[in-house]
Order: sequence, then structure tokens, then C-alpha cells
Amino acid sequence: MMLSKRWKTPNRNQIPALLLLQRSPIKLRFQQGKCILLILLTEELCQGKWEVDEMKETKLPGDKGLVLLSRAKHHAISAKLNKPFLFDTKPLIVQYEVNFQNGIECGGAYVKLLSKTPELNLDQFHDKTPYTIMFGPDKCGEDYKLHFIFRHKNPKTGIYEEKHAKRPDADLKTYFTDKKTHLYTLILNPDNSFEILVDQSVVNSGNLLNDMTPPVNPSREIEDPEDQKPEDWDERPKIPDPDAVKPDDWDEDAPAKIPDEEATKPEGWLDDEPEYVPDPDAEKPEDWDEDMDGEWEAPQIANPKCESAPGCGVWQRPMIDNPNYKGKWKPPMIDNPNYQGIWKPRKIPNPDFFEDLEPFKMTPFSAIGLELWSMTSDIFFDNFIVCGDRRVVDDWANDGWGLKKAADGAAEPGVVGQMIEAAEERPWLWVVYILTVALPVFLVILFCCSGKKQSGPVEYKKTDAPQPDVREEEEEKEEEKDKGDEDEEGEEKLEEKQKSDAEEDGGTASQEEDDRKPKAEEDEILNRSPRNRKPRRE
Repeated sequence: MMLSKRWKTPNRNQIPALLLLQRSPIKLRFQQGKCILLILLTEELCQGKWEVDEMKETKLPGDKGLVLLSRAKHHAISAKLNKPFLFDTKPLIVQYEVNFQNGIECGGAYVKLLSKTPELNLDQFHDKTPYTIMFGPDKCGEDYKLHFIFRHKNPKTGIYEEKHAKRPDADLKTYFTDKKTHLYTLILNPDNSFEILVDQSVVNSGNLLNDMTPPVNPSREIEDPEDQKPEDWDERPKIPDPDAVKPDDWDEDAPAKIPDEEATKPEGWLDDEPEYVPDPDAEKPEDWDEDMDGEWEAPQIANPKCESAPGCGVWQRPMIDNPNYKGKWKPPMIDNPNYQGIWKPRKIPNPDFFEDLEPFKMTPFSAIGLELWSMTSDIFFDNFIVCGDRRVVDDWANDGWGLKKAADGAAEPGVVGQMIEAAEERPWLWVVYILTVALPVFLVILFCCSGKKQSGPVEYKKTDAPQPDVREEEEEKEEEKDKGDEDEEGEEKLEEKQKSDAEEDGGTASQEEDDRKPKAEEDEILNRSPRNRKPRRE
């Protein structure tokens, strides 16, 4: 995907910075040096060529930068700052972009902040030109580096010494191999703290007093170079026991291995057959000269008769460990009564000691340069800025590198496309994709489409397995049918119960009627009794 808008150069006059180098104006600001190669003790012109051009696969038409064109050659190019940078109360921020368009085999893409000296001549910029800070990526073989080196002046001797920052913990390989534009930023603060960022993310940080090698300040004491270890100094923690005596039964001549007397020759062992025999199919080469090469002999091969036998040739007993073996006698070790420890030379005050608590106040610099040797061509540089305001630097990055990042993101393939591209470079990834993606999907489809009925409630009851919350439609129909059958059965039972109750009620009434009959007859008999008769009145 290509962004529709072309690159528009920002207004440089509105940006408060000591150095702004980007795109077409970079041609006017950089000047190519003669590169005196002091390492080779000769003077010769640097053969490496530079060019201001777009990236080969640019996503922003019109966006140009400085391109290192030559392979296996020395390159030198530099630019002067608007004014020297003085290390006082403001931080130092150095930032620029790099794109290894062809990857990188062996070479660097670091910048040097050239020290302000009366002798500084950018036309004669070379590898020994004094610099204050060196910063940027460097790689050779599988050693990926992000340099931050500053030259510290010894206040006592006036000699400069390089101080190297600790190696970043982050993995830097991607920045050299992905062929994308990356933003490198160095921030030095007046409190001696520093940060190194790639693509606006911190990859290394520390303090100039604590995290540089060798340390800025030497130790207060050093070992006395003239001190020597006494001849009678005993550093042995253990010594052989001088009173120990070798036992009388100690046999130093007994061998470590002896033949196994209990072993027997396996049946079928071919004593008369050699283990190797001449190859019967071998033929003497036509160019064999017996006068020059000697008598020709067929090469030896394994005896085919021995393949089916347990062995061939003269049988020998196998060797076993000698139970009586003791080896050479040595007296046991005991603590050394005269042990004095490991000798160390005595400490003396360091005559070169100094204490610089403000290493941030480095030598001022007045120019920036690229002095490089690379086995890879087409290294793209862009958007250099030296400034003391973090906000300005971030805005500059968003206007430049931010657009490149957005354009790269718009042109990147989706997740599937990235997986396919990775598999084209590493075919074995197809196996990983099948096992991690295709196989689970296939199993899910197979499980869902298998048509297997769910276990009934009885099975769940037996196994105590949890029943699913969502019921299948068929299961619901079966439950409705069972419910209807239960309702009909309930109605039948109710009718039977009512009939039974009616029969019971009828039986009770008949019983009461039967009970009343004898009572009526009894009453009638009593009424007819003479005792119950009323007297007549005459």
C-alpha cells in the first residue's frame, strides 16, 4: 500500500536545534573528506561514494536521505554545527535514522560528534580525528552492537580515554535484518544519567559514573607494582601427610584389568577364520604401477562367514576390573599448618587518582561525521538532529520517522500473509502451522459434525458427569412427550382413585344399612314385650 501524499519538507527555521540534516538539503550541508587512513600509515582518498536519493523501496515518494553506496570501501563525510555544543545545564540529544536496505554483513552506521579543536579540518576528516561521542549501530558476524562511547579527559594528565557503555540487554538483531527504517536516539542529562532508545523505546540506560567501562574515576588505591611475593610464602591449603607410610600389602604393580577366568568361548566360534578377508570382487586399477606403487593388494572387507557366527579368529577372554588393583600409593592430604593464604601485593595510594563527579561536562563538539567501513552497500541515513529539547526532538521524529513507520505499517501484509512469507523462508514452519492451527480446527469440525447423541439422564446419574446447560431440540421434544404420557397416566390414576373411593363409600353405606336392620327388628321385639305395654284405661 502506498501513501497518497508525497513528502513535504518541514520548515527548518522553526526548529531550535544545532544541526538539522534531512533529505535534499543534506547535500549542501555534508562535505566529503579525504579520509587520511592513519591505520595504514598512508594517505589516500576515501573511495566510498555517497548519494542523496530515495530508498529503493520507498513508501514516501520525494523523501530522500544520505545513502552509503560502496561496498568494502572506506567512507567519510561530515557537517558543521550551527554553533558548538557546550555541556552545561541542558541535556544533549542526538537522533537520526538508519535503514540497512540490503541487510548488513559487517560494518557500522554510527555517528561521531567531532570535538571542537583548533586543528579540526573537515576536509581531512579521518579515523583519528578527535571525537567527543561515538553513537550508533555496528555489526560484524553475529555480534550486534549499539555503541555509546565518550572520550573522557583525565584532569591530572590531560590524556583522553574511551569509556564504553554496558551492552544493552535487549535483542538488537531485528534492527539489522528487517530492512526497516529505525530511529536511534541518545539522551545525556546533566545529572550524568543516559538513555539509549531505538524507535522511541529505551533499550539501554545507566549513569556515566557507574555504568561505563573502564570507570570514569580510578580507584583510590592500587596494588604496589614493586611489591614481590616472599620466597617462603606458602599458598598451599593442603599438603601430603609427612608421617603417612605405605601399607605392607599395597601392591602398586597389580594391573587395573585382568582376564575373566570364568568366561568361556561361545559355541560356534570360528577360530580358523580371519575377521577380515581380501575383497574377491576388487580389481587392480589399470594405472597401477608396481614399480612405483608396489605390489597391489585387494582391500580388506568383513569376512562374510563371521556374520552368522559369534566371532572369528583367536578367542580371548574378556577383561574385567581387578578387585586387587590399588594403583600407585600416595600419602593422604592434610591441612597445611603453614598455610598463609593467596598472596596479593600490598595496596598503596593511587598516584593518578582523581574524582570527576560531573563527567557530563565533556569536551565541546562542533561537527558531526560518518567515518565508516562496510561490506554492505545502500545504507540509508536520514533526519539527523542535535538538540537540547526532548519535545523538539520528538516532534522532529514524528514528522519524519513517524511517517515512514506509518507507511511501512500500511504496506505490511496481514497475519496470514506474514505467516506465508515466513514459511517461504523456513519451509519447516508449515508443519508447525498444521499442528497448531489446521489440526485443532479439523478436530472441532469432526466433533461437531459426528452426530453422536448425548448421553441420557441415567448415564449422567451413573457417572455423576455434569449435564449441559443447553438442551438439544430433540431432547426437549422427548421430554415434552414424556411429560404428556405422565399427564395421561396421572389422569387414569385419578379416575381409578375416584372409582375406588366411590366403591368404598357405597360399601360403607351398605354396612350402615345392614347395621340398622337388626336394630329395627330388636326395637320391634321390645315394643311387643308386655313390660313395654301401656295399661288400658277403662
